[in-house]
Amino acid sequence: MVTKNSAMTAKSLLVIAPDYICGLRLSIDSWSNNGSSTLHRSAEVDYRGMRKRLFTPTSQGIRPHDEGWLDLDRAASVEVTSEEKDYGVEGALVSGETQGWRAANTGTQTIRLLFDHPQRLSRISLVFEETETARTQEFVLRWSADRGHSFREIVRQQWNFSPPNTTREIEEYSVQLSDVTVLELVIAPDISGGAARASLKSLRVS
Repeated sequence: MVTKNSAMTAKSLLVIAPDYICGLRLSIDSWSNNGSSTLHRSAEVDYRGMRKRLFTPTSQGIRPHDEGWLDLDRAASVEVTSEEKDYGVEGALVSGETQGWRAANTGTQTIRLLFDHPQRLSRISLVFEETETARTQEFVLRWSADRGHSFREIVRQQWNFSPPNTTREIEEYSVQLSDVTVLELVIAPDISGGAARASLKSLRVS
């Protein structure tokens, strides 16, 4: 069963995988693109109440707080490939934050939620904003039931930003996912290969 709500009708390409869609601890990790993870954790540091990790790849409108979203700062830690100063990933994940996340580097970026306990998910909400540069973005949302050893794709979406006319992408998916241990969002900010930096206004799950 697939259910998708999009708040805008700008040109987009959506590929939905079948069947199932319907403070802070900081460390440096590494990962590979073959679907598995090799983690090299540094000492974890308390920071602003949520847990996150920076990790480096090898060569290879926002809802109100009371709508039943999972409290991610208590339920999960997060890994991210990069983040700009003052635009940390917690700004897109924690209820009450409105700053959003912005990558420190150009090119494809990954945000990975690692749940403390397996989760049953029924809704996923994503909000992206671009107010400066016209570009076509692609993101892939996927999940794992085995701590990242294998992944199943939920959705692959392209979206055309064209400021000032089209500046926001809002997506909400109804899903039927059980035993989710990892939720991963991979963002290619400009599929033409431009020097854009990925950003995310909000990611919520329930």
